[in-house]
Amino acid sequence: MVALVLGASLLGGCGSIPADPGGTLNRTSGGTLVVGVSEHAPWTDVDDDTGEVSGTEADLIRGFADSIDARVEWKTAPESVLAGWMEDGEIDVMIGGLTSKSPWASKVALTRPYTTVESPEGAEEKMVMAVPMGENKLMVALERYLAREEGEIQ
Repeated sequence: MVALVLGASLLGGCGSIPADPGGTLNRTSGGTLVVGVSEHAPWTDVDDDTGEVSGTEADLIRGFADSIDARVEWKTAPESVLAGWMEDGEIDVMIGGLTSKSPWASKVALTRPYTTVESPEGAEEKMVMAVPMGENKLMVALERYLAREEGEIQ
């Protein structure tokens, strides 16, 4: 009986799972999703003249943003800069042809692979996106969206 009461009280204090300690999904839903972009065609492409972001992952992010009623704000930089911005809370999602072998995995949380492609060398590459460490509610929402879109991804 004591174990049952103790277990119930511990579970009651957990709150909802998954959780976003930084409240990222709640803040971006109905607001602005700040997306860090590293140029890596065909996944992402940035027009030098207009700053317009296009590519497979840009389209996926636009769809995800629509699904949470958010507008997208793009921030373009090399992956190393984006990883730092993510750690500092300046961006919510990072895209740019990241793979499951990303060197930034110690600084950001990588989604489950949403598609697999063959590299020019013939190796299998599992494509991922990144969110801030610990923002599990955002991660789950993004992964669910990517899973629904899986058939549309090249």
